[in-house]
Amino acid sequence: MCGEIREDGLVPSARSSLPVVCAAGLGFLMLVFAWMLDSDSFKERAGMFLFCLIVQRFIHSMCLFAEEWLVHSRQRYHGRINEIFQACFKGHVILGMCAIFLMLMFGGISFSHEQWSTMAITCAGYLLLNSLGVLGPAPVEISEICEVKKMNVAHGLAWSFYIGYLKFVLPDLQNKISQYSSTKVKLSSPRLHILLPLNAVVPTKPEEEDTNVVFHENLPELELDIAGVRNRSYKNCVYKITQNNKTFSCVLEYATPLRTLYQMSQESSAGFGERERKQQVLLFYRTLSQILENSLECRNRYRLVLLNDEHTGDPHYLSRVIIQHLKQQDGEIHMDPIREPPNEIHPVPEEGQIRNFKGALYATFPEDQMSSEPTLMFSPPQSLRSEPVESTDY
Repeated sequence: MCGEIREDGLVPSARSSLPVVCAAGLGFLMLVFAWMLDSDSFKERAGMFLFCLIVQRFIHSMCLFAEEWLVHSRQRYHGRINEIFQACFKGHVILGMCAIFLMLMFGGISFSHEQWSTMAITCAGYLLLNSLGVLGPAPVEISEICEVKKMNVAHGLAWSFYIGYLKFVLPDLQNKISQYSSTKVKLSSPRLHILLPLNAVVPTKPEEEDTNVVFHENLPELELDIAGVRNRSYKNCVYKITQNNKTFSCVLEYATPLRTLYQMSQESSAGFGERERKQQVLLFYRTLSQILENSLECRNRYRLVLLNDEHTGDPHYLSRVIIQHLKQQDGEIHMDPIREPPNEIHPVPEEGQIRNFKGALYATFPEDQMSSEPTLMFSPPQSLRSEPVESTDY
């Protein structure tokens, strides 16, 4: 069936240090090979190479400094020369130039005309190739820098979604569900199900994607004074999902930041294609998962649902995926913290009490109310979720 794969084969993991280790190992082997070929002049040639490397990096930094000082000094640095200097020069380049200067002046080191010519050609070649972009970073290196420095669009959108919405809604979700369940039917899950389609296409209503998903009613609203807006309203919707004459109900909604990603991919000025959009959706999922897992007030109150964008021909794909997530939650064991009164001696429990404790331990929702504190949950080893495979170069 289309898209039946495990989630860990879809969401990209953080990159490791394998390229650095490989490059260091190969560099060491090449140095050993060069020494074996000509051990007599190895030190001299290695010194010339270090000289060229430091000088060409220093000249490149000087070119950067000229641009920042002459054009951007006032707007970007408020005229502070020290900030321009720190932005253009790395510490090891300055130390290297100081060492070269001291060795040439006081170390008694000199080079022949042929050696100076070789070093000049090497530096010139580096500067020309660098100016033409030949020595620039590869796309995968740019992607890694953006991920490490948290500079991707997805990182900003995930943090905005959390700070501006989920941080308010999720901690109050239990209260709203309790108010709702006291007068209405109990929900099949106490969590907010956040739908994330890989193609970033967010419909106005879930019914447009699947007729088995039907709006039921709204939960009680949450009103807060935010950013000068009095009584700003935050609401969540309860939907009924039908499959094989069985009806489930839960709170669900699409992740609205994905609309931004989709609109950016439609604007040529954004430089954001379909391939980049899909990659950003996956990074958005990974970043939001990490943020929410590290938030004690939001943990165990949500469910991120990735939706395959290659499910054409299945009109009830959405309801099938949501019900899979609901059934998986039925198999989870909720372990709430046991609170004991202070300075109280507890007798040894009898056999009947132990049975009752085990029965309470293995009870699942909806019989138990959702704990107001983070809970530890276990799932069966098999995975019920399924998403498509994506092969990416980045």
